[in-house]
Amino acid sequence: MKNLRLKAARAGKDLSQQALAELVGVSRQTINAIEKGDYNPTIRLCIAICKALDKTLDDLFWEV
Repeated sequence: MKNLRLKAARAGKDLSQQALAELVGVSRQTINAIEKGDYNPTIRLCIAICKALDKTLDDLFWEV
């Protein structure tokens, strides 16, 4: 399932996939794969992404 919430939050911060990847220490391809739903990130990476985007895990990764 595509992660459109992540994509929207990233765009809301005016960050490219590359910029977000650099902030959290992964490749641009990893961010792309997460947004496309092709990769299930570790909880550690999820937390790093949330901190970089000022969002909660619920906001970006879990259905509520």
